[in-house]
Amino acid sequence: MTGNVLYHETQRWRDVWWVMALVFGLAAIQWWIFFMQIVQGIPVGNNPGSDVLVIVIWIIFGIGFPVFFLLLKMVVEVVPGAIIIVFRPFVNRRILMGEIAHLEPKVYRPLREYGGWGVRGIGGRIAYNVRGNAGVELTLIDGRRVMIGTQHPGELAEAIYKSWSGSK
Repeated sequence: MTGNVLYHETQRWRDVWWVMALVFGLAAIQWWIFFMQIVQGIPVGNNPGSDVLVIVIWIIFGIGFPVFFLLLKMVVEVVPGAIIIVFRPFVNRRILMGEIAHLEPKVYRPLREYGGWGVRGIGGRIAYNVRGNAGVELTLIDGRRVMIGTQHPGELAEAIYKSWSGSK
């Protein structure tokens, strides 16, 4: 991404076993329905969908959904003067060190505080997280709070602090 990287972390959804079990379980069901109805010609269920509907749903949930989750990732980098958060394919955010009033590594409750994992925002607070319950919370000078989920909160906080204090 950028030169002079003080901290770099990549987190992938494919590393979260229960998410991938759900995704590939759903995909397996779609593949079975596709095989039975389209390949074997045996309608599935009491009120089977049309072949076109089965093919569309198979493409979306049997192929697209698993590929999407395999490619989905969050990258956090701390560079001199900024924190870069890329939550591919949704977010590309740069937080300048001059926007930060306070930072704190902390344990938090993703479901209760933010409504889960991913990119979540509630009332002036936003979280970028993939897994776990550890992160670094930034309080911005305008009062908004940003939680950056990480597997290494101490290292991330230290890199941010180093860049933050060096930019003052």
